[in-house]
Amino acid sequence: MLEKTYDAASVEPRIYETWEKAEAFKAGAGAKEGAPAYSIVIPPPNVTGSLHMGHALNNTLQDILVRFERMRGKDVLWQPGMDHAGIATQMVVERQLMERQEPGRRDLGREAFVERIWAWKDESGGMILNQLKRLGASCDWSRERFTMDEGLSKAVLKVFIQLYKEGLIYKDKRLVNWDPKLLTAISDLEVEQRELNGNLWHFRYPLEGDAAYEAPVEWDDEGRPTAFEPRKHIVVATTRPETMLGDTAVAVNPEDPKYKDLIGKHVILPLVGRRIPIVADDYADPEAGSGAVKITPAHDFNDFEVGKRHNLPMISVLDREANVRLKDNAEFLEGVPASDMLTRTIEAFEGQERFTARKRLVEMMEEGGHLDKIEDHKHMVPHGDRGGVPIEPLLTDQWYVDAKTLAKPAIASVREGRTRFVPANWEKTYYEWMENIQPWCISRQLWWGHQIPAWYGPRIDSERDGIQSVAVSFKPDVVDYEKTENLKVFVAETEEEALNAAREYYGSDVRIAQDARDWASRSDGHVRIWRDPDVLDTWFSSALWPFSTMGWPDETPELGKYFPTSVLITGFDIIFFWVSRMMMASMHFMKEEPFKDIYIHALVRDEKGQKMSKSKGNVIDPLALIEEFGADALRFTLAAMAAQGRDIKLATSRVAGYRNFATKLWNAARFAEMNGCVRVEGFDPASAKHTLNRWIATEMGRCIANVTSAIEGYRFNDAAGAIYRFAWNSFCDWYLELAKPVFNGDDEAAKAETRATAAWALDEILKVLHPFMPFLTEELWERLGDNGVKAEKLLMQTAWPEARVSDEAAAGEINWLVSLISEIRSVRAEMNVPAGAKVSVVISGANDVTRSRLKTHESAILRLARAENVELADVAPSGSAQIIVGEATVCLPLAGVIDLSAEKTRLEKEAGKLDDEISRIEKKLGNPKFVEKAPEDVVEGEREKVSEAREKLEKVRTALARLAEIG
Repeated sequence: MLEKTYDAASVEPRIYETWEKAEAFKAGAGAKEGAPAYSIVIPPPNVTGSLHMGHALNNTLQDILVRFERMRGKDVLWQPGMDHAGIATQMVVERQLMERQEPGRRDLGREAFVERIWAWKDESGGMILNQLKRLGASCDWSRERFTMDEGLSKAVLKVFIQLYKEGLIYKDKRLVNWDPKLLTAISDLEVEQRELNGNLWHFRYPLEGDAAYEAPVEWDDEGRPTAFEPRKHIVVATTRPETMLGDTAVAVNPEDPKYKDLIGKHVILPLVGRRIPIVADDYADPEAGSGAVKITPAHDFNDFEVGKRHNLPMISVLDREANVRLKDNAEFLEGVPASDMLTRTIEAFEGQERFTARKRLVEMMEEGGHLDKIEDHKHMVPHGDRGGVPIEPLLTDQWYVDAKTLAKPAIASVREGRTRFVPANWEKTYYEWMENIQPWCISRQLWWGHQIPAWYGPRIDSERDGIQSVAVSFKPDVVDYEKTENLKVFVAETEEEALNAAREYYGSDVRIAQDARDWASRSDGHVRIWRDPDVLDTWFSSALWPFSTMGWPDETPELGKYFPTSVLITGFDIIFFWVSRMMMASMHFMKEEPFKDIYIHALVRDEKGQKMSKSKGNVIDPLALIEEFGADALRFTLAAMAAQGRDIKLATSRVAGYRNFATKLWNAARFAEMNGCVRVEGFDPASAKHTLNRWIATEMGRCIANVTSAIEGYRFNDAAGAIYRFAWNSFCDWYLELAKPVFNGDDEAAKAETRATAAWALDEILKVLHPFMPFLTEELWERLGDNGVKAEKLLMQTAWPEARVSDEAAAGEINWLVSLISEIRSVRAEMNVPAGAKVSVVISGANDVTRSRLKTHESAILRLARAENVELADVAPSGSAQIIVGEATVCLPLAGVIDLSAEKTRLEKEAGKLDDEISRIEKKLGNPKFVEKAPEDVVEGEREKVSEAREKLEKVRTALARLAEIG
């Protein structure tokens, strides 16, 4: 006998253990020979990560699909694994060393530090995989992969070397997002924009020599200047004054009449003395500020592009730690005449931290008469999401992939329909990124990761036929590549291959440098080569995930069977960083798309629609919800709310509501058990004769079809809604309620048939619900065999059900009965009829079919509609509320049951309140300032309030109309 209450906390871990012991998750488990393959690769979570709500949604949807397809008999692989998360993992271990007061990374040295990370990974990393198991994820854990395991490292090496040989990987000097705290380049995904209260400094750049001009200050209707004033400078504005030391131009819009005569002339950079040109470029906005902008190509991404268009010098004035470097900076000093001013500037700023330098620079500009004004300015400042400090665009030598070339076949895959996005509108985002893709920076200045397989040696000077000396400065783990233009690069799979290539190049013996100091030394007559200390961007290895996890570059059976995968489920924010790169890598190396479908799920927000963040304090912990309500309740909530293209507004109350659904089903199963409803071996619902049983079998078939179609179309919310409505309403509320008289009656044949049908329908519900609520359904599947036929196999290994009965007559009859009773109940609620009061039900205009149904189901109507009696009449009686059911008019005489006058007064008062509330909110929403300035979630909340108020008002007006009919 089932316990009185369902205890998810004790059941769920036990059920998961049962699945694992049965090896039910293994690739191909339970599939027949020759069954079609179905595969999904999990978006690999960071080895440092813990389960958040995005993971919970993402993995719930994947698990629904793989459980569904297993039950449909396919050969299923859900491939799990983790990402090594270069920056995050290195930070975790460095922090641990600091907390334990142990030697730091640089004290340990690279090899020992990497060993410590591997030890941490083995002891503490990967906690999230156990959390995914708590969620119910049915991955084939025996195939777990890691982006730095031996096989995936082999794949990474092959890809790098092949792309390098094909000219698709190269070194270049470009701007990157540089984190001055972590001392590494980072990807756009690792940059977060923070709105800060700052300043906009307006500086006067003096015009060179005789370039003073008459600046137009008034124009006629046709845009011709009519008044002028003398100017000897151009005013530019900046939020980062310290970068002006690296300015190499001022840009104005070519159509701006204020500056047309100055294009091609020059200004003198204050505090420095550099002569820089005034260039015409559309980047300058005539309507923004003064219309003139300073151009610092080495410290701003937009300026970098302007610099390339106009062939401007690119002068870096900040080092990797964001300190000012001017002394001995050849680029900074080139073309700048020596002066006392220049000397003072170098002395004032050399080695200064960027924000200290900013403050001092503004002071010196003011002292020199170059400060025009300072404005308060709220603006977005990019920060490193790990380091937490503002990032600097930094001009450095890095390794790049020619993404533009690799993108072309990946674009064609989507355009030609070989891979599709669901929802389809995400194709636009994909195209916009891919068709404007920039070179992909793949090098990172870290120790944890795949070290770049490149070695450097001095390039042979062909004229001198010797080894050219190279000026190289070193830090313990960083080669200053900006000073190594004359290096020879040897890209090789192993150190020995690199040495052999170097020996061939130099024509003499070559050795590996033992440390930085002897890298370029020939004290013993041998050339030294030095390995590139950088590692590859984490996304480089994860780009190979769909095929490297299946054994590539080896031709494994799994690769032949499960690649390409069936679907990728992921969030929109990594379309650029992961989805597009998997497409490019697969098309290049596998000559095939990595997946047929890409399902982009929405964001999970808080109940007010705000994005969850620790700073807002609105983060919802999925593990806490699982602990309180059970994994099934959380899973079903996420699925039920996962409408395509719509963010999920998650409230704890919704999860509690779906726990109630689990309780409802448990109680229904317990009720059925207590009434002798047990599995009957070989029972066929098509053999049922009772109308009620043929109705539930027909509705079950419709539910199966609806859920199947919805899952196939990635309409998870529709699938969850279909099974919820059937299980809660059709089965629990109506079928079991209507079956009570049969269970308590004397007709043994009807009783036996109804018991068997109820047990069969409950089993079918468990099958259809299983992908969404696997724990509860597996437990009931096993326990419902306690008093009847035991299940031969686990529920998750059972075949997906099919429609068995389609009896339109039976369905029509019982659905009519349900509709009739529901409508009567609705009117009673609208009209505030006391729950204990019984009312007469008078029906006019009934045809022969309805008359027959009324006779058959009179007792059910009396009981479930709380009716005094059921009568037929030619015309509707006066003083009654009327509703239409089918062709008949159903009348409820209420004149003597409720106080019509008092009820009218109550409803009119309620309508007035709602009218006032709607007017107030509409006025607020009609105010453009409110809509523009209020937070998005507040505006959306007001829209929801007014929508709810309108719905309530409509119901009140319907009730008032019924009262008017009664008279």
